[in-house]
This record gives sequence, C-alpha cells and structure tokens, in this order.
Amino acid sequence: MKTTRLRGRPTLFDVAKQAGVGSATVDRVLNERSNVSEDVSKRVLQAARDLGLRRMLPHSHRRMIRLDVVLARPELPLIGRLGYEFRRLSSALDRSIIIHRTILDDERPETLARALTKTTCDAVVSYMPDHPVVHAAVEDLSSRGVPLVTVVSDVPGSTRIGYAGIDHIKAGRSAGYFITRMGREPGKIVILCNSLGFQSHSDRISGFTRYLEEKAPQWTLACIVEGGDDRNRSELELRQAFKAFPQAVAIYNVGAANIGVARAIRADILLQRPIFVGHELTRKTAAFLREGIMSLTIDQSPELQVRAAVSLVMRHFEALGFDGVSFPLDAEVPFILYGPENLPNTLPF
Repeated sequence: MKTTRLRGRPTLFDVAKQAGVGSATVDRVLNERSNVSEDVSKRVLQAARDLGLRRMLPHSHRRMIRLDVVLARPELPLIGRLGYEFRRLSSALDRSIIIHRTILDDERPETLARALTKTTCDAVVSYMPDHPVVHAAVEDLSSRGVPLVTVVSDVPGSTRIGYAGIDHIKAGRSAGYFITRMGREPGKIVILCNSLGFQSHSDRISGFTRYLEEKAPQWTLACIVEGGDDRNRSELELRQAFKAFPQAVAIYNVGAANIGVARAIRADILLQRPIFVGHELTRKTAAFLREGIMSLTIDQSPELQVRAAVSLVMRHFEALGFDGVSFPLDAEVPFILYGPENLPNTLPF
C-alpha cells in the first residue's frame, strides 16, 4: 500500500482514502463494530498506523483463544474455589476467549502430564507438582506453541510463560512470625503438608524453617508429616506425630487437610491445645477460627490468581489490543491473613 504523507493531523477521511474504503467503514473498524471483513480491517488499521492517527487502535486480528484450565482433585476447597472463579470469569469475558475445564481425579505427575499432552486448546492454566515428567509435558506444549501459566504451585525452570500466585516463601515466613508471637513460650512445632513434591508446599516449609532459624531459634521443628491433603490420612499421621511429640505447642498446616488437623487436635493427645495456623479461607476454617481451634489462616486469593492467569494468557496473544506490550512473566498475588475477628459475612465454599 502506498502511503500518502500528510502535513497536518490525519483524519478518518484520510485513513479511508489511504485504505480505499468509505469513512463509515473506518468508523466501524476503529470502534470494533460488526460487518467488516478481516482483510478490510487489516487495511484500515495499517493505514491508520502509517498515517499516525492519534488514537488507540484495536488489534488488527483478534483471534479466538481456547483456554484449557486443568484442575486436579476438585473436592479440595482451594481447587473448588478456583473452578468457581474460572466459571465466574468465563461469563464476564468477551467471545475472544473461551474457557474449557479439564477435571482430573488425582494430581500424580503422570496424570497431569497426560492431560497437558492431550490438550487441543490454544493455552493452558494449571497447577502441578514440580516433577521431570511434568517438565517434559510443559516442554511439549511449548514446542507446539501452546503457552502454559501456572497457578497455586509453580514449576520453576520449566518453559511455562508465567506464574500467577502468591509468594509461598513469604507465606511460610508469616506463619513462623505469628506462631512464635502467639505462643506463651518456645516449644516444638509439627508441620503437615501434602507432599514436598509441590513447590508451593516445599517453599512454605522453607520460608517457615528459615524464619525460625533467623528470628526464633529457640523454637524447634518436631517433624514434617506428609498427609497427601487427605483429611483421614492426615488425621491418622498427626495422631502418631502427637504421640511421639506430646509436648508440641503448635502445628502449621501448609496444605488443605484442615479438617484432619482439627480432628487430631480434638483428640487431646498433646499436653496442651496447640496454636494452629493453616491455609485457605473456607466455611470450615472460618468455623474453626470462631471456635478457637484454629488461630490463623493464610488465604491465597484464588479469585485474583484466576484473573492474573487469564490476563497473562491474553497478553501473550496480544489480545488486550496493545501491540508490543511488555508484561511480567510472574504476577505475584497478595495473600490475606484471617483471624476470628475479620471474617467475611458470607463464603461460597
């Protein structure tokens, strides 16, 4: 297309003349109205750029993005909340992005890797353990031009395009801070997690233990229990830990099995009721806080993680309408600390 150089500020008429269309067509393209072919839209937008039209231009080709949200174990409160927030956001998005959900019964690396390999969508959002099989599946996605954004738990060192979630080191350090200040005197602490294979859980534990070493060395770690985020298994494992360390004065649950923790505490195996700090705000944890069996919960704002993850995907495809925009590979989401006095009036889960 031959560009006509203008001395003054270009107008819509100038753009129309340059593109070889009518002014009404230019108006429809710039205001993203219907009934304009893709070819004509591209010509109009190119003419507007060439002439230096001073206004925000829509993206020249807004493709439809099919986003596959892969979530394992939807019975877990956090994963249920993530699914709920993705459904809510899906209804608010325009037709340029379609959210599909793939639900998995377990979170084994092989299961997640198979789901990633099978996807036919344009992009994926998921959480997963940090495992070589998962890294290979992420690499396969990348080789096919399918971007992956992680939420909840990251796979650092992989070819995913970004992580949208909280800083788990900071969350663990915060738990250490509050436990050591709520305790009447130093003592032993029991930690419960799903598995150290999840980056989120290993980072929380790392942040927690580092805080003790740096700021409260008189407090000691009794043991780390891996309960698989299963309430029954976690209760049994904790009962055994409490019998081995009856003098323990606190428990930090970095995972989802808060119900199992409450049951184990109510068994009164320990010499005194412990400080109990956990994660996620749910109807159950809110009840535990009001009852006094739980001292504090650290919520990782799943609604913000969902929005940040979708934003990263859209920006990857330049779907926001800003050509050449730069964006962070990681979108750190703030976490919120809840005690019995600042609970919301209603909770969906």
